[in-house]
Amino acid sequence: MKKSTIITIGCIVGVIALIGIPTCSSYNGMVSQQETVDAQWGKVENQYQRRLDLIPNLVNTVKGYAEHESSTLQNVTNARVGMPSDSALMQAYAQALEVNKSSTPTESGIRSLQNLERQMGLYINAVHEAYPDLKASQNFTQLQDELAGTENRIATERGRYTDAVRDYNVRIKRFPGNIVAGLFGFEPKPQFEANEGASVAPTVSF
Repeated sequence: MKKSTIITIGCIVGVIALIGIPTCSSYNGMVSQQETVDAQWGKVENQYQRRLDLIPNLVNTVKGYAEHESSTLQNVTNARVGMPSDSALMQAYAQALEVNKSSTPTESGIRSLQNLERQMGLYINAVHEAYPDLKASQNFTQLQDELAGTENRIATERGRYTDAVRDYNVRIKRFPGNIVAGLFGFEPKPQFEANEGASVAPTVSF
């Protein structure tokens, strides 16, 4: 084999190595970060599921405590603009349950979870106005503690999810990572963003 041929082959191999090694590294890094985002989303969903498990107990506790004045809460909710009834809260609850069937985050799924937060906050405020003495109920006090703990866990996991999404999205948008991302179909992940007028935290303070 001629020396010039060997040099040519060597140059080709070198170019392939120069392109291939960084490309493989970028690809593998993106895969790892994508999996990190999905895994962190799973942790967020687990904490939302904890909250979802508590919502029927919240509604039933309120109803059980105030059976003798069943119309009071409905009257309060009707009197205030945007105040949800049981059905509005449970509809948001049903939509949020659907989110947990997906292993990857979507913008519509995130909006459903945010809507549930809003409905819960409004519902609890309505309970506060309608049944100020409900704080004396031991069951409701325990439920308050569970909800507060759940909100803290959600906030923590959402913060970690936000960080993971930021790192992933930055990587696939920066050059030359954006080229690799385009070649292999890596798409940006949706982020939690506060909706104007819909960021009422479902905490309870009587």
